[in-house]
Parts: sequence; C-alpha cells; structure tokens
Amino acid sequence: MRAGTWAAVAVVVVALVAGCAGNPPPGPPPGPPVQPAPPAFADAVGPRGPSVPEDPVALAAVLDTAQRTVADPARPPGEVAAAARTAQVGYEELAFRPERLAPVLAAMPADGAAVTDRIVGAGRELLSMSRRGPGDMLPAWRIVAPLPPDQLRAVYAEAQQRFGVPWTVLAAVNLVESRMGRIASHSEAGAQGPMQFMPSTWASYGLGGDVADPRDAVLGAANYLRANGGATDAGLDRALRRYNDDGRYVDAVRAYAAVMQADERAYLGFHAWEVYFRTTAGRVHLPVGYDEAQPVRAVDYLARPGTGR
Repeated sequence: MRAGTWAAVAVVVVALVAGCAGNPPPGPPPGPPVQPAPPAFADAVGPRGPSVPEDPVALAAVLDTAQRTVADPARPPGEVAAAARTAQVGYEELAFRPERLAPVLAAMPADGAAVTDRIVGAGRELLSMSRRGPGDMLPAWRIVAPLPPDQLRAVYAEAQQRFGVPWTVLAAVNLVESRMGRIASHSEAGAQGPMQFMPSTWASYGLGGDVADPRDAVLGAANYLRANGGATDAGLDRALRRYNDDGRYVDAVRAYAAVMQADERAYLGFHAWEVYFRTTAGRVHLPVGYDEAQPVRAVDYLARPGTGR
C-alpha cells in the first residue's frame, strides 16, 4: 500500500571580497547590507530529481525560501510547484539522513523549522515501515497526472461536508497512499486506486463507485473513516489505524494534515510532490508516463534516452 518517496535548486554563493590601498577618502555611510538573491527553483526535474546542498546553512536557506514561496499567494503556480519539488527533495534527504536535521533546523526561522521538523518526521515514520532497503529494481508502476489542485481540493471539501472527515486528513491519506493519485497501480497486497482500497473493503464502503476514479476513491475513504470514528478528533486515530494498522502511519498522516491545517497553501506544495524511488543506483524520478508492466533494473531505465523528464 505504500508508494513512493518524497525536487532543482541553484545555491546562491556570496563571495565577500575586501581590500584596501593606502587611505582612500571617506565614502558615504554604508547602506543596509545587500541580501543575496533567493534560490532559483527550476521547472525541470530530471532523471534523479534535483540536488540540494549538503551544507546545513545553505539547505536551511533553500527550505526556508521554498516554504515562503509556497505560502505566498502572489507567486504563480509554476513557481510554487517548482519550490515545493525542491523542498520535497530536501525533506527526503533529511529523512534518510536524520543526523543532518538538527543543524538545518538551528539555521532556520522558528516557524519554518517547526514545519520542516514535522514533515521530515512524517517521512521518517513512513521510511521505517519499509520492509526492505533500496534494491536494484524499479517497480512495475504506472504514473499518471493527478487531478489539478483546485479540482482535487473541491473533492476533499465535498467529502468533508458529506462525511465530516477533515479535508486535510483525506489529502494526507491521498498523499501517502499514491502521491495524490500519481501512482496508478495496485499495491503488492492488492490494494487499488488513489486511496488504495482492498477489493473487499471497497465493496463495502465504495458507494458503488469506481475505485480508480479520484472523486469516488476520496468519497469512499471518507465513508470508511467516518464509519470507524474518523469524523471526530477523538476517533480519528482509531479510524486511521483501521485504514493501516500501524501507529507510524497514523502519525505520518496526522503530521501532514496538521501542516495543511496550519496553512492551507501547504496543500499546493504537497500536491506538487513527484514520485521518487530509492535504489542502489540512487534516487530515481518516475515521471508522468512511466509505465512498466514488470520491474526494471534502475541502471537500465536510467540509460534510456529521455528518462525521468
């Protein structure tokens, strides 16, 4: 049932060069310090996803700028998505290498550090659920474009109004289960659709809909969660535990939902997250259009022309 892991960043390097020759006449009083330009978030993703800086202060600056870009309603959608993809890779790197987290958080403003800590923590919870480490093979998945963010947000709102389950929780489940619907494949256990239902559960709670349809799947998930107490905060943990019987799953969903509850624009950031798969050949981007009927060796896939657009 689990799918995917959590995208280009230009690190601004500021060189300060000072020199003196003799005793020049006094100049005008110094003005305010010149602030470096924020990182540029590139549209292209590439076969491995963009890199982020190793230096903790530089990485903190990238994450802070990305978070503020996503939170700014004046920024165009393409810029927001590019910033979110960059942050995604930063969060993923910190989840895989938790020893890097503390110095990054120390270099960030308090609000950004809290968000980063929560998202990275959710990633660590999900990583700890993996039954095996990176292997040589990429999965037999099909990657499709999700519904546009406004359309998917409207589906969550409809489900909340009808069943009482918070839209942020539904969005978080959708993010964890299929990266907002990008992974259009059955799980190894046979779970189906963007909310990953087992066929028997879908037959009971799917409201007669199509498990592969994003709207039907979200409504079915809201119906299932409500039936297990998910329409109240007191019962939500129990309902999520019925969805996936692991406390780490519950904690991760709750963490993502809390980030969106605190700032609804964070949803736009999560919606932009890409599908990556960790292998012995490194992180591999699985773009929209990836469609493999059988597992494929990562090195062979990466050698194909035009891979990982």
